[in-house]
Amino acid sequence: MTRGFLVVDKPSGISSNQVVARVKKATGVKKVGHAGTLDPMATGAVVVGIGKVTRLMRFIQDQPKEYVATALFGVATDTLDADGAILSRVEMSFEPSDLQAVLPRFTGEILQIPPMVSALKHEGRRLYELARSGQVIDRAARPVIVHELEVTSVGTGPYPEVEFRVVCGKGTYVRSLADDIASVLGGPAHLTVLRRLRIGSLSVEEAIGSDDLGEWESHLLTPSEALRDLPKVAVGPETEAGVRHGMRFVAGEVLDCQAKGPYRVTDQHGELLAVYRRSGEWATPEVVLP
Repeated sequence: MTRGFLVVDKPSGISSNQVVARVKKATGVKKVGHAGTLDPMATGAVVVGIGKVTRLMRFIQDQPKEYVATALFGVATDTLDADGAILSRVEMSFEPSDLQAVLPRFTGEILQIPPMVSALKHEGRRLYELARSGQVIDRAARPVIVHELEVTSVGTGPYPEVEFRVVCGKGTYVRSLADDIASVLGGPAHLTVLRRLRIGSLSVEEAIGSDDLGEWESHLLTPSEALRDLPKVAVGPETEAGVRHGMRFVAGEVLDCQAKGPYRVTDQHGELLAVYRRSGEWATPEVVLP
């Protein structure tokens, strides 16, 4: 049975779900999912799980994501990106040093209001569905983490283009980040370019193009390879049997791993058996592969 992961370099103009549909067609596998939505306008790394390993997706989704982006300052759109309709224009004048000075406000743990055009749900409906029907819902600010934020270029003129790089945690909206930064400087902004370079260490450098999926088998990552950002503990045959049955163990005696978060448990050949987490003195399974 086919199972594993692909890193797909998504082109602009299609959704992450359309990437999934293309993978289903290429592989002939019905159970396929992706580890984190990338907006249709955006390009770059979409990690796709094939087969029963889709249960492992959350461990990839939790990894930091790196993006490069370009924002047009002074122009607001209803989606906060170039796919939306222009709402307003405000000529902006600031020095690169002014922009640099506000960046510390947007690094570390910050509060962010999700955009109205997003896949978040309100009373069972996606926010973008409500937005299409003309509804605007109050959204509570949510804590997100921005690990790194670097401006790489600042344009000139009344509507300057700003290029930047960001490494952020799960749930962070880069288009909201750009608009929030612009707001501090006296105007709006929207993204004209967004490219995801990596999720954890799964990068576009190892990706397959969405038009090249006929060669998917040569790009398929094993479950252990796809979860390589998690610490690993290899076990012998006796412990392997217990892991396969979802047993818990005294952590310091058998599955000795000091990681606070989840970690991989593999057999002696490197095949992923399960993902465990240490809880007190116990190592308990979170996902056991069949």
